[in-house]
Amino acid sequence: MKRLIHGLVRRAPWLKRTLEAVSQAEVAVARSWAADAHRRLMAVQWRLPPQPEHFDHHIDLFWHFLHSRSSLWLERGVFGSLALKGGDVLELACGDGFNARNFYSQRSRQVVACDFDPLALATARRKNSAPNVSYVLADIRDAMPKGQFENVVWDAAIEHFTPEETDKILRDIRTRLGPGGILSGYTLVERSDGTKSLSHHEYEFRGKEDLARVLKPHFENVMVFETIHPDRHNLYFWASDGVIPFSHSWPHGVRAGRDD
Repeated sequence: MKRLIHGLVRRAPWLKRTLEAVSQAEVAVARSWAADAHRRLMAVQWRLPPQPEHFDHHIDLFWHFLHSRSSLWLERGVFGSLALKGGDVLELACGDGFNARNFYSQRSRQVVACDFDPLALATARRKNSAPNVSYVLADIRDAMPKGQFENVVWDAAIEHFTPEETDKILRDIRTRLGPGGILSGYTLVERSDGTKSLSHHEYEFRGKEDLARVLKPHFENVMVFETIHPDRHNLYFWASDGVIPFSHSWPHGVRAGRDD
């Protein structure tokens, strides 16, 4: 069939233009339908109580990204991926598993992604499965998956725990990081009026210094940086006893300058 179509197109160049126009029309209908469906899903999940414990990032993929033009949801996977070394990854509070599948799995030997919410894991297994990703039901406050990992990801979740719980979780993370292993993650800055961004949050950080203060007792090297979007002030972090991204010894970095 493929050879037949190629032969027809060579004999009749207009045929490609016709097929492309039909395909573009089909894409427009599919895109509109998918966007509307995910917009409705967002309304059902987040406007009707109770609020879910996880966010379905296919809503971002098919609707919200194009609607809002905000790259926030992509930043998290991109910045977290800078810490990957190709070995085993542990993702804490993985939610719908979008990042585990689409950012971490292709650059890692395996990803163990855990969450305490069975509904989140059901979404992850249904929409974001991959051969080298294992989704595990676990409450990281007292049942963090065991093993040795090159990278532990704690993305959009540290704010869900009390300071006391966070301190214990960080100590448990240390025991699971292999030599030179890196903790990477994301959180957000509290609103100026002090109200929580989400009802599930236990502690929202006041800024870069506040987050660094929590991480530094546990790691020799800590980097916290921020991005600011119209609707959110974001904090990203890497922490390790070894080399972290963009430090002087980071193997993927290139430093240029004049010789003195």
